[in-house]
Amino acid sequence: MAVQEARQGPETGTHEGGCTCGDCPHGAREGHRRAVAAFLLKRDEFAAGQGLPAAVAHSVSASRQWVSEELTQSAELVAERGRAEGEAWLARLWVRTAGTVWALVVLLLLVQSLTAIGAGWSTARTAGLLAAFVAAGALTTSSWFHRSRGGVLAPVIGEDNRLSTSRAVAAAWVLFVAYAVLVLVGRLAAASGPAERDALISGLDLARGAGAVTVLAVVCAIAVLVRRVVGLRVLAQRLQKVRAHRPRAADLLTDDAGRGTFADIQYVVISAVALAFAAVRLARRPDQLPDLPWGLAVVVLVSAATYLAGKYAEGGRPVILSVVRSREAGDLDAPIRTGDDVEIRGAGFVPPGAQAADRLSRMVVRIGTVHVHVPLVPVTGGFSNPTDAVLTVPVPAEVEPGRVEVQVVTAAGVETNRYAIDVTE
Repeated sequence: MAVQEARQGPETGTHEGGCTCGDCPHGAREGHRRAVAAFLLKRDEFAAGQGLPAAVAHSVSASRQWVSEELTQSAELVAERGRAEGEAWLARLWVRTAGTVWALVVLLLLVQSLTAIGAGWSTARTAGLLAAFVAAGALTTSSWFHRSRGGVLAPVIGEDNRLSTSRAVAAAWVLFVAYAVLVLVGRLAAASGPAERDALISGLDLARGAGAVTVLAVVCAIAVLVRRVVGLRVLAQRLQKVRAHRPRAADLLTDDAGRGTFADIQYVVISAVALAFAAVRLARRPDQLPDLPWGLAVVVLVSAATYLAGKYAEGGRPVILSVVRSREAGDLDAPIRTGDDVEIRGAGFVPPGAQAADRLSRMVVRIGTVHVHVPLVPVTGGFSNPTDAVLTVPVPAEVEPGRVEVQVVTAAGVETNRYAIDVTE
């Protein structure tokens, strides 16, 4: 579809890629869509051998270099438009998040009204609605101050511009406990007798809500610890992180490459189940903090420990395992010479989330003192070079014959080990 749109040319309309109507998001979104369509069209044409100028068509290396430069420039435009679209999306997200918060308040009102049929309206229902209004007002106010960073979601967006699973779980528990306390505050304000007030105050005793408080403390500590662990591993070049154009809901269940991860999924699912149980307990006993059973609390703690262990285990430094001369069909076996292509075999060359062309084009191979940009080799639907396990680059004429070291620098800026090869004249 994107290729067909690029062939048909730009459509006439009010909002186009260069729209400057204040905060209007249509221009950024349309500009990004058209840039992607043009890039896909160009990539598929080059993969089919079309569009090459006659001056470079006779040389395989020259045509490969020219194609790579053209795709790199087009990919940079796509990345620029993608960043603009992501900023516009975040700027308008705060309205949606605020609307979602108030929709939940309306849903609570409907549930309270339906369950009050026959049982009658109670002070606890009033306190619950007032607590919901106070919490929604606070969230709406904070979202306005962070409207350029996603509104309510701003605290759970990580430094890599993705939704953080640990922060989202911790924020959910913080909001729930705060809401439970506000319900008790509302009931305490409406209490008429000293006995009722004493009973409500005793509902805040640690013995009543020890399980919930323990879970709250652990998930908040996990959120802080994970941020520290990830930061240290990135600085130590043991974890590769690239910035996303914008956060997505799937970030809570997937890694940076968009693949579902067991550690994240089980943490979110078990935390959601525990929160649902605690919400039911609060609805049944609104005169005390939810007494989360220790069995369920331990399950949440085990889930949090599994998530933390997964963060310690993920990633790894890219490594070169071998470097060999790339041989075409019919070529004679020979040592590596300047002008030859070398095939670098290893692991971790493409960081998670760096599969886009603009990220791939930033990969560099250092051969001796010469920096060689890894050429993009298009195929239908993607690229055959570079890949996560194999890179193919030419040995430039500037490389001095003799023993030289090869090192790969990934799109995340992480360097591999040095691998020595012999270059002959």
